[in-house]
Amino acid sequence: MDSPPPTPRDAKRPFFGHFRRFVRRLVFFTSVLLVNLAACFWMGDLFWRMGFQRGHFMLLAVFFVLNGLLVLGSFHALFGAYAILCGRRRAVRITRLADGQSFPLAKRFAIVMPVYNEDCVRVCGRIEAIHRSIQATGQLAAFDFFILSDTRDLNLWVLEETAWTNLCRRLDGFGRIYYRRRKTNENRKAGNIGDFVRSWGGAYEGMLVLDADSLMDGADILKMARVMELYPRLGILQTPPRLIRGASVFTRLQQFAMRLYGPLFLRGLNYWQLDGGSYWGHNALIRLQPFSECCELPALPGREPFGGRILSHDFVEAALMVRAGWEVWLAWDIEGTYEEAPPTLIDHLKRDRRWCQGNLQHLWLIFARKLPFAARVQLFMGIMAYLACPIWFLFLLQSTWLAWDRRFSGLSNLTIPGYMGKWFHITALTQSLILAVAILVLLFLPKILALGGAILAPKVRRSFGGALPLLAGVILETLVSMLLAPCVMVAQTLMVLSIVLGRSVGWGTQNREADGTAWPDAIRFHALPTVLGIAWTAVAIHINFAFAAWMSPILLGLVLSIPVSVWTSRGRYGRAMAARNILSTPEELNPPEVIRLADAATAAVDPALSATHEGRQGIIAAVVDPYVNGVHVSLLEPAQMSEPELDLAERCLSEGPQAMSGHDLTELLYLAPAMLHMHRSVWLRPAETIHPLWTHAVESYRRRLEIAAP
Repeated sequence: MDSPPPTPRDAKRPFFGHFRRFVRRLVFFTSVLLVNLAACFWMGDLFWRMGFQRGHFMLLAVFFVLNGLLVLGSFHALFGAYAILCGRRRAVRITRLADGQSFPLAKRFAIVMPVYNEDCVRVCGRIEAIHRSIQATGQLAAFDFFILSDTRDLNLWVLEETAWTNLCRRLDGFGRIYYRRRKTNENRKAGNIGDFVRSWGGAYEGMLVLDADSLMDGADILKMARVMELYPRLGILQTPPRLIRGASVFTRLQQFAMRLYGPLFLRGLNYWQLDGGSYWGHNALIRLQPFSECCELPALPGREPFGGRILSHDFVEAALMVRAGWEVWLAWDIEGTYEEAPPTLIDHLKRDRRWCQGNLQHLWLIFARKLPFAARVQLFMGIMAYLACPIWFLFLLQSTWLAWDRRFSGLSNLTIPGYMGKWFHITALTQSLILAVAILVLLFLPKILALGGAILAPKVRRSFGGALPLLAGVILETLVSMLLAPCVMVAQTLMVLSIVLGRSVGWGTQNREADGTAWPDAIRFHALPTVLGIAWTAVAIHINFAFAAWMSPILLGLVLSIPVSVWTSRGRYGRAMAARNILSTPEELNPPEVIRLADAATAAVDPALSATHEGRQGIIAAVVDPYVNGVHVSLLEPAQMSEPELDLAERCLSEGPQAMSGHDLTELLYLAPAMLHMHRSVWLRPAETIHPLWTHAVESYRRRLEIAAP
């Protein structure tokens, strides 16, 4: 029996006290700053002992930034490990408000999934799985589902309509599962969500925003909704999605790393951000009233790529919510939240190009007035996620130039005692080795902590397939990541340069299938890193073999970028690893119920209502097939057909859709009288009066009957 709704928490009292929050942030960031300053002092003293030159100033400044980012990442893992060791009872988690609660929801929530040129059957399969998972909780009546289409491919538009109709028929979802396609997709995903908020947002307390590849467990969705009802100050509740369905080596590397190392970083992030968290654009529950009031994003000054519409809108929306006094929390303990990842390195870098431009736009906003500290840090971290690679590239170039200058300048190699020599009585070589070891420790600390914690916890160890597969996965992930990092460095450096030079990014469709990278594509995409690696190797060897050995991890990754990119894209190698539990994750070895539901989903497929039959796919089916035409017309607004529009329909009948411009064809598809007129015409007119394409589509029904006849 459901318990009665408890009294909501006092809206005036924050979930976590301001003073305790200040202390946590002071401890975390002071620790990061002190460790970074100590490393920079150590390196500066080493330069002094070797003979300080003007070039060392720039190198030391770049090292300060790079090492600061490294320390920041490592301390997220370190503080995350501390939070885990403190235990779940002492952990700061907003979701504990709903622990043990079973009261029915008093308010309504929308689950929205924006789509853009996606596989509509798989999209509807995910909706079906979430629908059935929520239904199992007994709280389905509190949720409505929205498929918000910005699809520009007209054939896919028709396929989306038929898939949605089949889904609703099988799930009895009419009036609960809605489909809408925007005629103009202004401002991309942010505009799509904004259109929903303006049109339907007033009917719901909150919306769960998903991506087209998102999947979430119904019980966790219900828990998040209860937390939002119980805590009136909560504006956004973000969950950390886990990567699933990785087939290629590249995707398996990503999902293994995020699954094993991710919890440390998430707990470390939650340690200091607390109620000033960020929104990642999907798999998050948002309270609609403050979102509507606070998050209408203006266009930035100037033209793209730095001006215009904000691409990475999610970080900014969270910052605006926090500035307005609402709390944004990371629900690190919500486990039933999933997404998929690009299957190849090239697809990953193409997606990164869009994120890079969006994050660099935040340079306009990071110094905005009244922005909370946590929001500024989040924006800074997002910007540096893409500036780090150009800075790293600059650091390597400077190091090469200084090594070249020292090798051929004829200067003496004698060193002078620095502070470290006087205080600790160590040589310059020992001092440089200590610095190198310290950097390596910081670099590999998250992996060591995560691996050690997993092996020592029997339940976690078994969930990854055992100690040996776990250890093999960490070693393989580390080695391949080291080979991939230099190629990513060059690619992101070129991204930043192209954006600085004024090249804006388009809005492309993500490839979610692991079909592999062809050798010609890899050669074309990675030619520059390969040539750069070969030339750089020759320069390093010319300087001396010691410098070449120090640079070897970078140079090897550049030289091998083409074969590594191709190898990691192959699904057959990924499946071979999966057979041995290498790079396996708990969700792969023991799939949760919602993933099994999505894998078995078939509600969107029905041969009786399909726009995929041979000879009449997409637009052709919308005109010829009675069922598809009926579905399409039923979703259009009532209208009258003018004489020019009739002429347009007649032209389509006589010349075929391939002779029409995209704009004209779109206008016809949005005009119900024109679609009905063309449907009647292809069935009633003599074959010689219409284009053969329509005749063949009509004749395909006769051929099906002949095949089916005994």
